[in-house]
Amino acid sequence: MRDRLPDALARRIPEGLTRRLPEGLTRRLPDSITRPQALIAAALVVVAVAAVLVTRGGDDGKPSVMEAGAQRTAERRTSFLARLIPPPAERSRAGTGVPRSVSDLVKRIPSQRKVAQLFLFGFQGKDLNSAVFRQLRRLDLGGLVIDSANYTDPQQLGSLAGEAGLIARQQKHVPPWVLASQEGGAFNVFPDLPPANVASDLPSVEAAVREAGQTGATLKPIGINGTLSPVIDVGLAADPAVGPRAYSDEPRRVADYARGVVQAYRRKRLFAAVKHFPGLGSASQSTEEGPANVGQSLPELRSRDLVPFLAAIEAGAPGVVLSHGLYATDDFVTPGSLSKTVTTDLLKRALQFKGIAITDDLADPPITALGSIPDAAVKAVQAGADMLYISGRAGDQQAAYVAVLRAVRKGEITRRRLDEALLRILSVKRDYGLIR
Repeated sequence: MRDRLPDALARRIPEGLTRRLPEGLTRRLPDSITRPQALIAAALVVVAVAAVLVTRGGDDGKPSVMEAGAQRTAERRTSFLARLIPPPAERSRAGTGVPRSVSDLVKRIPSQRKVAQLFLFGFQGKDLNSAVFRQLRRLDLGGLVIDSANYTDPQQLGSLAGEAGLIARQQKHVPPWVLASQEGGAFNVFPDLPPANVASDLPSVEAAVREAGQTGATLKPIGINGTLSPVIDVGLAADPAVGPRAYSDEPRRVADYARGVVQAYRRKRLFAAVKHFPGLGSASQSTEEGPANVGQSLPELRSRDLVPFLAAIEAGAPGVVLSHGLYATDDFVTPGSLSKTVTTDLLKRALQFKGIAITDDLADPPITALGSIPDAAVKAVQAGADMLYISGRAGDQQAAYVAVLRAVRKGEITRRRLDEALLRILSVKRDYGLIR
């Protein structure tokens, strides 16, 4: 395992970047990185039954009058570009079938399906009548994010997850991620499922590894194939931005925690996206509340906040959640999730991350305070984000999809950037068994 960032890697940082950023970024990172069973069984039965007794509503792909009205209301609040009628669909040469390789699949998927793969949608509702399932039939979405408001019990959860996979098979779509932010203890979206403890309450890395293993063994059989966790920000439980979700304020301890939990999830084949890159532990407030400055210079980020992320990447983390924090890299103006310096130059080039870079929720205040969700979606992809998480209104989600598709058609997002994002997404989906 590499314990440091090689000099050769530092030299790959573009010359323009080294002129803008402190010299400390180009030096090496520190050498010291050194309930129940009955409920789960019942959930499996429900998933199997759902595969046979499927609710057929929404097969025509048309939204209801209520959905259409909500969408029009949301679209009036977005940019003119995003309100335009979606461009006509391209004709696909063939169904996805079984690709000879991921790169072959990338070549064969038309642009509108490629763009849809970039999106992770949250939704309203707790049953199969939720509008998101009609969206899944119309769009080859990259995945869904299930929140606490969508959850009742493991059986119901298995039904939702099973429906998402069934629709993908029926429509010959790429199987979707079905994700949740299951961070531990009071920060679980499924309160009766593991992990039982929030990170700051864990007595050791070994305890964290055991709980991660229990989480994978519980979520995978009921159809949840990934988690937007663990939080690997460096900080104290009393700090305002991350709070008890932070394991420690010592970078090396957080690095050990990150490494152990990522490896535990990999053993259970549960996709995990560590967060919040490049570090949110010292932010002025939570980005769920508003814009937040991270008062760390780049050398301080390098020696503190980046240490756990490098450990997680070396341990095989398949996903990284991009922070909405404001950093010195962009003069505290551009959120990290929309910053090319943060996503492309630092995460992908300097740290050589090969997995999926996922934005934090684009419906959060740091994004909406600066502009529209569709505009932010375009900027995030241009900056290097591979997947865009939007928890909010269906109208905003549709408008963001249209905006990104139009940006691709107009060359504002290059085909190369789109294909690179899709290749990362599909490669990780294959690695985790979604694509055979």
